[in-house]
Amino acid sequence: MTTFVILSDSHGRRGAVDRIRPLFAENDLVVHLGDGMGDMREAMAEFPDKVHVLRGNCDFSYGPEEEVIERDGLSVLCCHGHRYGVKSGLSRLAERAKALDCEVALYGHTHRADISEVDGVLCINPGAIGSYADPGYAYLVIHKGKATATLVPLT
Repeated sequence: MTTFVILSDSHGRRGAVDRIRPLFAENDLVVHLGDGMGDMREAMAEFPDKVHVLRGNCDFSYGPEEEVIERDGLSVLCCHGHRYGVKSGLSRLAERAKALDCEVALYGHTHRADISEVDGVLCINPGAIGSYADPGYAYLVIHKGKATATLVPLT
C-alpha cells in the first residue's frame, strides 16, 4: 500500500503548507502539483526521497512539468494541468495519461477540488491549498492495483 498527500497552488502561502507538514512524515509520497514550488523547499530538504514538486504556469524555477510515479501496480501522471486545458475539461489530460499508460492523473491549476473518472482515468485535483476561500488537499491510497482518493478541506 502506498499513501500520497497531494497539494497544489499554494501561491506563496507557505503557512498553509506548514499546517499539513506533519502529514508528510506519515505518508509515503508528497506531491505538489505546481504554482508554489518555493513553498516546498523545506519539505524537499527534510524528505528528499518522498517529496515530488512539479512546475506550474506561475513557477519560474527549474523543475519538471510532469512526472509518472509507479506504485503498487498503478502508474500516476503528475502535472499542473495548464498544458492540457484543464479549465475547459479533462479529456486532454486523460488522453495524455492514457498515452503514458497511467490509470491516475493528478493535476491542479483550476483551484477547484475534484475527483472525476474520464475515459477510464481517475483524475484528481486537490484544489488550491493557498486559496483564501476553500483551501484543501487530497489523499490518494494505492493498494493492490486500486486507487482511492479523498478530498480534505483545510479548516
